[in-house]
Amino acid sequence: MRAMLLASACALAHFAVAMPTTAMAQDHQEPQTTAHEADEVTEVIVTATRREERLQDVPISVTSLSQDDLNERGIVGYEGLAEATPGVVLNRPTANFNNFTARGIATNGYNANLQSTVAIYIDELPISANGNSTILDPSLYDVERIEFLRGPQGTLFGSGSLAGALRILTHDPDPSGFDASALVDFGLSDGGVLRQRYNGMVNIPLIDNELALRIVGFVRNEDGWVDNIGTGVENSNRLVQYGGRAILQWEPTDRLTARLMFSHEISRPRDSALTNPALGEDIRLSDRPDLFQSEMNNLNATFEYQFDGARLTSSTTYGQMDQLFYVDLAGTFGQTIAFALDADGYDTNFVQETRIVSDAGGDWDWSAGVFYFRRRRDVDYGYRSNPAFLAARGITGLPDEYYQRFGIHVISNELAAFGEVTYRFNPDLWVTGGLRYGTTDAQGFTEDWGYNSNYLIRALFGLPGAVTVTPVAPATGVKAEESGPSYRLSLSWRPVPNLTAYGAIATGFRPPIVNARAGAVSALDPTDIIIPYGASSDNLINYEIGIKGNWFNRRLFANVAAYWIDWNDLQVQANRVSDSVQFATNIGEVTSKGIEFEVVAFPLDGWTVAFTGALNESTVTGLTPIEAGISGAVLDHRLAGPQVSGSLRVGYEWEMQPGVMANASVAVSHIGDFPNSFPNTPGQPTVPLSTYDYTDSYTFANANFAVAFDNFTVGAYVENIFDDRSVTYVHIENFLDSRYARLRPRTLGVRIGYEF
Repeated sequence: MRAMLLASACALAHFAVAMPTTAMAQDHQEPQTTAHEADEVTEVIVTATRREERLQDVPISVTSLSQDDLNERGIVGYEGLAEATPGVVLNRPTANFNNFTARGIATNGYNANLQSTVAIYIDELPISANGNSTILDPSLYDVERIEFLRGPQGTLFGSGSLAGALRILTHDPDPSGFDASALVDFGLSDGGVLRQRYNGMVNIPLIDNELALRIVGFVRNEDGWVDNIGTGVENSNRLVQYGGRAILQWEPTDRLTARLMFSHEISRPRDSALTNPALGEDIRLSDRPDLFQSEMNNLNATFEYQFDGARLTSSTTYGQMDQLFYVDLAGTFGQTIAFALDADGYDTNFVQETRIVSDAGGDWDWSAGVFYFRRRRDVDYGYRSNPAFLAARGITGLPDEYYQRFGIHVISNELAAFGEVTYRFNPDLWVTGGLRYGTTDAQGFTEDWGYNSNYLIRALFGLPGAVTVTPVAPATGVKAEESGPSYRLSLSWRPVPNLTAYGAIATGFRPPIVNARAGAVSALDPTDIIIPYGASSDNLINYEIGIKGNWFNRRLFANVAAYWIDWNDLQVQANRVSDSVQFATNIGEVTSKGIEFEVVAFPLDGWTVAFTGALNESTVTGLTPIEAGISGAVLDHRLAGPQVSGSLRVGYEWEMQPGVMANASVAVSHIGDFPNSFPNTPGQPTVPLSTYDYTDSYTFANANFAVAFDNFTVGAYVENIFDDRSVTYVHIENFLDSRYARLRPRTLGVRIGYEF
C-alpha cells in the first residue's frame, strides 16, 4: 500500500535522526517501517551540505520533509512548511506575498525594498526576492524532499540566506518502470467557500534503466472568503493557480547523469485577503482589486559525473518571473483622493553553479565550487487616479487616468567561490570548516519614457484645472558593490552511536540594495528626507550548539538547538512621511537568542506523539539617535517574530481489517504575538507610528482520518476546528486601507488519492 493520500494521517517530521513512517507507505521505493519496527528504521539522508549525509550527522538545524510527509500533513504551500518548522513564521498577508522569518531575524513581516532574510530555492534557482515582489507559491506535489535550514547558510547558499534557506528539491524520473499518481482535495470552508485542488504525476521510462520522463501537473481553484465593499465583489480573494513541470533524465553510464527540467506556474489571486477590522471581520476596501499575480518559468540543465573519489556537478538555470503588483494607495490620505499604483515587474535570472564533492568514507571530506547569479528586474510603474475622481474635481490635462508613469530596471550580480573541508579525528569526532568569498553588485537605471505631474497637489488641495506634466529624465544610479567572506566552523561529537552533539559558528549577509528613487525630493514637502542611494550589506554571526539523538530503543527522537545571533548594520525599510515613498537604509544592532526543539515519541505500538517548539528573544541592542530618527526604531524593542511558538501532534494507526489500514490524528499549533514594525514614525521619531500594531497570539487545531486500501486512499479532515479568526499579519504601511490578515475559516474536506 502506498501513502498516496495520507494527507489525513498523523504527520511525522523527519527530524535529526531517522524517523519511522506510517505503515501506509509499505510499497514506497525506500524501506519503510511502522513505529513498532523502529529498530529497522532507515536513516534520513539530506543534501544540506551539498553532499548526501545522515541528518543526524549534519551540524545544522534542519527540518526535512519527504513527499509522504507533505501528503500526510496536507501541505501544498508555504503555510504548512512554516507550521512544520520550529522557529519559523510565514508572514503572508495574501496569496503570492510570502516572507519567512527564522529565529526572529526580521524588522517587519513585509521586507519592503529588502531581500528576504530566508532564501528560497527550487533546486538550484533562488526565487526569493525583496518584499515588494510577488513571491509565487510553488506547487509542492511530487517533490523529492523539502529541507528547511535554520541559521545563516552563506557559505553554501550565498548572500540571500541571512537567517536560513528553504530548499524545494524536485523528484528525479525513474527509468526502472512506469508510475503514475493523482491526488484530489475538496474542502468547504464556513460560508460555503469551496476549495478544489487537483494534482497528477506520470513517470514514463523511455529506455529501460537509462532514460525516463516525469511530468507533474496541478490545478488549484479556491473560492475566497473576504468581501470587498469597494468593488462590490463577495468572496473576492479567489485563487486560481495552475502549472506543472517536465523532467527528462538520462543515465547512459553508471558515472554520467544528465537532467533537463522545465517548469511553468501561473498564480492569479483575484484580490487581496487583507481586511479592515473597522469594517468587519472579513471586509476589505479598495477601488479595484488589489492584484499580486505571478507567472514563473524555469529551465534547468544539470550534469553530474562520478570520478574515482569525487562527483562533479554542473547546474545551469534560466528563469523568468512576471509579476503584477496592483494596489490601492488611497489609505495614505484617508480615502480623500484617488491614489493607486499599477506596477508590472519582469525578472530574468541566470544561475550557474559548478561544484565537486569528494566521496565519503575517509578521514577527509571536501567540496569546492563556484557560483554565478545574475538578475535583471524591470518594473514599469503607473500611479493612477480614476476617471470619475478626475471629472468630479475638474482635473484635466492627463493623457489617461495615470498621473505618473516611469520605468526602472535593476541589474544585480553575485559571483562567489566556496569550499568546505571536514576532518575526522576518529569516527565519532570531526571538525568542519567552510568558506565562501563573493562579490555582489547592484545598479538601478531610470528609463527615458516616463512622465510626472502635479496631480497630488491639485487633488489634495482641491485645485481644478489642467495639471502640469513633466518628463522623467533618464538616470543611472550609483553601483552598489560589496565583497567579502562568509565562513562556517563546527565541531561534532558522537559520544554514543545514537547521539550527536555539535557546536557551530556561522556568518551571513545580504547584498547591497539600491533605491529605485534615489535622490528624489518630495513634491509635497521639499524639506522632507531626500531618498538615499540605498543600503550597504548587513552582517550577521550565529553561535549555535545542538544535540540530535534517539533513546529507549528508538522510541524517542529529539533534536534540540540553542543559538545566539549578533546582527549589525541592519538593512531596514524607511518611509518618507510626506508622500509614503519607501527606501532602504542601514541602522544599529540586534541580538537574537533562543532555543528550538523537535521531539517524536512512540509510547505504544501504533501511537505517535510529535512535539515541536521554539523560544526566541530578538531585540534592538544598538542604535544612534540619527538611526532612530530615520527608521522609527527604539532600543530594546522586539523584532517581528513570536517569543513562543510550537505544535503538538498525536496520531494512532491501526489495521481495520486485513490489507486495510486506518490512521487518525489531532494537531494543535500555537504562534505567539509580535509587533509588525518599529514603534515610531520614520523621520518623526517622537511620533508613534499610526500603523503600529501586534498580531494576535493564537492557537488552532486540525484533525484527520484516513483509510488506505491497496493503491487507493481516502480521508477526511478538519482544519481550524474551532474557527479561530485571529490576526496573523498586520501591514505596516498606511497607504492600505485594509492591513490585517486572519486565519482561514474552518474548513472541512476530503482527499482522494490513487497511485498506479
